[in-house]
Amino acid sequence: MTEVDILVLAGGLGTRLGSLLGDAPKILAPVSGRPFLHYLLRWLAGQGAGRVVLGLGYRAGPALAYLAEHSFPPLEVVPVAEPSPLGTAGAIGFALPSLRTDPVLVMNGDTFLDADLSAFVTSHRTARAAASVLCVQAADSRRYGRVEMDASGRVVRFEEKGPVAVPGSWINAGAYLLDRTVLERIARLRRGSLERDVLPAMPPGSIHACRTSGRFLDIGTPEDLALAATLLP
Repeated sequence: MTEVDILVLAGGLGTRLGSLLGDAPKILAPVSGRPFLHYLLRWLAGQGAGRVVLGLGYRAGPALAYLAEHSFPPLEVVPVAEPSPLGTAGAIGFALPSLRTDPVLVMNGDTFLDADLSAFVTSHRTARAAASVLCVQAADSRRYGRVEMDASGRVVRFEEKGPVAVPGSWINAGAYLLDRTVLERIARLRRGSLERDVLPAMPPGSIHACRTSGRFLDIGTPEDLALAATLLP
């Protein structure tokens, strides 16, 4: 993992968390007296990661202040703050000058999946895909949409969120390995959504789905944030 830069997308507004955040960004949502960022960076350090680029946006000041007072050796944490909301694709493009490796691991900063990231990198390289997405099974796919894949593990299509739950569905867990060619293509968009504008538009068979069974957490609602204390390592 020391050979793969990690970009954590942490520019979310956190509107559904309301008063729990105050003036802080969602990445600083409180979990047992510590910010979610603390657990995420500690977990990445334990996975053997060497360098994390933290893509900040809305209310970046509190996150920058936190990083100035806390370190997570041996991680090098490089914060970058976008000047205005650019969407997940725009945030990747904005952070591209700070990303050095090929591929880059891109993660949503409001989700957690207890998976083996080294195994994810190995799976991506073995598949020789331009992009890979980490997938986990969910009992209720309505909040996340579904990832359909063929027998070889190539993504057939991404299905948007719907009103009907499909038990046992594979969902996008918010972690991607993107080769440099894909990153540069994203950067040309300047703004937009990785999930809606980039991945569905990629050629059929170019995205590899890596399936895992780790614990999955989305801190986007107060109810799920309350569960974080029981799930985070």
